[in-house]
Amino acid sequence: MQILGIVASSGGGASPTAVDYRVVAGGAAGGAGDNAAGAWGGGGGAGGYRTSTGFAISGSFTVTVGAGGAAVNAATGASGSNSVFSTITSAGGGGGGKFNTNGVAGGSGGGCGLAYTAPRSGGAGNTPSTSPSQGNSGGSSSSSSQSGSGGGSSAAGTNGSSPTSGGAGTSNSLTGSAVTYAAGGGFSNSTAGAANTGNGGGANTTNSAAAGGSGIVVLSYANTFADLTSIDAGLTYTKTTSGGNTIYTFTAGTGTVTV
Repeated sequence: MQILGIVASSGGGASPTAVDYRVVAGGAAGGAGDNAAGAWGGGGGAGGYRTSTGFAISGSFTVTVGAGGAAVNAATGASGSNSVFSTITSAGGGGGGKFNTNGVAGGSGGGCGLAYTAPRSGGAGNTPSTSPSQGNSGGSSSSSSQSGSGGGSSAAGTNGSSPTSGGAGTSNSLTGSAVTYAAGGGFSNSTAGAANTGNGGGANTTNSAAAGGSGIVVLSYANTFADLTSIDAGLTYTKTTSGGNTIYTFTAGTGTVTV
């Protein structure tokens, strides 16, 4: 559900002064393989994953939900786009390497494509650097017959001739139910990253590879405080309550939010 313009106040309570947040960037697409040679591309890196509690808010701030990297044909995977909440930016995942190509750096890095003549490197994760880390590196090959899966928020990508899973994501229940976010892209079925997970897209041996999943921004605070005052029409979101908290879940777009 999209709510536009001014948000009606819930009645009593002062404006919130701090929130718990989860900011996940868009995951990257996997890299293209090579039909003729049966060579694998690399799995797409997960979008950067950042979460914390008690983050101070006041006035107005920007929220942006990063898009996933688009599916590619005969190319290195498209990287995901950044997600933003106020001063917090999570970096888009790094694209999976086309066959015979290194993975791309990002929130989590893309895995390398299978090399014909020499090992290749996965893209670096946690790029640019944040503390705590927002992600991990993509898989790097140790021989010319291996490719790498995409890095995830909890683990680096793996190496092999056809690793089916990317680096592990992270389970988070800020919305009231546990969901795993920011897992790296693997192989086999060239599976696309699910919307609003920040998961990387998968790769296989064909000239095409799968898209990355879009990101998400979630803000939560005690429901004794008033609703947010306004949210730009360019943002798609829902407002829910769970466990005594008011929860805003932003699933697309960019715009200004006012407390």
